[in-house]
This record gives sequence, structure tokens and C-alpha cells, in this order.
Amino acid sequence: MSVEYNMDEALKARNTAESKFHARDLRGARKYAVKAQNLCPSLEGISQMASTLEVHLAAESKIDGESDWYRILSLPAFADEEDVKKQYRKLALQLHPDKNKSVGAEEAFKLISEAWSVLSDTSRKTIYDQKRSDHSVVNVTNGMYTYDKKATK
Repeated sequence: MSVEYNMDEALKARNTAESKFHARDLRGARKYAVKAQNLCPSLEGISQMASTLEVHLAAESKIDGESDWYRILSLPAFADEEDVKKQYRKLALQLHPDKNKSVGAEEAFKLISEAWSVLSDTSRKTIYDQKRSDHSVVNVTNGMYTYDKKATK
């Protein structure tokens, strides 16, 4: 398989990911972004697009109607202050609209900023963690959480 073929296929996959994002098919968009990334890891902006889509998908998880701020930052529940700070900085560098031109980057940046505003404020984090601990976690795999129905209303 030639490098040129991989680049063409990667570009097609990236374009499909963008189309699916605009159609609000976030899972499909992520699938094609990851495909593009696997075909051509050096494709400009593809890792940023994949990160952007991960944040948008994480934002769909709700606990009592509120976003799952830990999941948006790709952190385990109840992560400590230092982990929150490190992960926020990492994502902020990756998702900042001045550096990331992929679809949805601006919205993803706003989401991680909101997560930071909640999880970096000790009193807001305490209240959020308390609400969160009132809901049972059904399944935890690879840092991803599946909540019971009560928690996703």
C-alpha cells in the first residue's frame, strides 16, 4: 500500500468525520477521525480533531442533567487537584481555537474550560463530587463510566 493511497484514504476519512460531526453523529465522526489518524498519523490536525471529538462525546454524558466534568477532561471520577490541573493544561493546549482549526474545537475548548471552572474551585468541586457520589456507577472500564438510569436523567 503506497503512502499516497494512505493519504488519500485518510483525507476521505477526515472529510467524512467532518460531515458526520455537522450531522451531529459524534460516534461516527470519531470513528472516521480515528481511521484517518491510523491511516496517516502525520495528517495535519488529525490528532486534534480526534481529541475534539472525544470531548464532544464525553459532553453527552450527564449526571442529573449536569455534564460529567471528569469525563470531559478524560479523568477518573474524583481525580485530585493536581491531575485536574495537568489534564486541563494538556487539553487546553490541544484544543485552543488559535491552535486547533478542526470542527467543533471552539465548543470543545469551552467545555473543558467549564469543567476546569467547576473542578478547580474547591467548594464547587466538593458540591459536584457529593452529587456525583449519590449516583451508583454500574460499569467502569478504561476510565469510561456507564451510569445507572437514575444518573443519566
